[in-house]
Amino acid sequence: MTTTRVLLIAPALSTALREARFGEAEESPPDQDAAANGTGTGGLDPVGLRQAEAVREPFPRPSRLHISPTRRCHATARALGLTTAPAPTPAPLTAPAPCGMGRWQGRTLDDVAAAEPESLAAWLADPAAAPHGGESLLTLLARVGDWLDALPDAPTESRSQDAHRNGRVLAVAEPDVIRAAVTHALGAPPAAFWRIDVRPLSLVELSGRGGRWNLLGGRPLHTDT
Repeated sequence: MTTTRVLLIAPALSTALREARFGEAEESPPDQDAAANGTGTGGLDPVGLRQAEAVREPFPRPSRLHISPTRRCHATARALGLTTAPAPTPAPLTAPAPCGMGRWQGRTLDDVAAAEPESLAAWLADPAAAPHGGESLLTLLARVGDWLDALPDAPTESRSQDAHRNGRVLAVAEPDVIRAAVTHALGAPPAAFWRIDVRPLSLVELSGRGGRWNLLGGRPLHTDT
């Protein structure tokens, strides 16, 4: 039975993260021309973009590359050289999207706390609650858990050509996706999600087989600075 290694990379610091917003106002990735030409910041904070471009992490070539469908994740992947030549990575697949925040999408935490304090308190206390009209924490955990558990069985063309890369997955994913993946991997209760911090440009590694996962704690990516 092949062991699956999943390397989860959090995106660089973004303007929305600096402003404590519930995601970007528009989470769709940049158009294909911009992605191909490497133009635009993808919502990344200028400091975050410089930090991502300074990373000199020797990423092993994965058998599968997944990127969350957000502008900052795609921009981070480009800055890290994961989606541009000459990096010989596979064509990216879609990693889970961040939690759907409904009418709170793009709003700051302070704004929501002032306008809807009871709804915010319910969302933080009850994993089944979705007062914003989007997804509940339980829905996010189930969605990310299903994605994670399906990875070992995903088809990989390289398996017959390069056995040592079997089951190696690299994913640039939103922090809440990484927190949900860790919660699921450890079999922790939903409340544990709120006690996991994921820093920008950090890496978390999971390894598992037969539906059982182990965690290698997050660490910063290596940079020139």
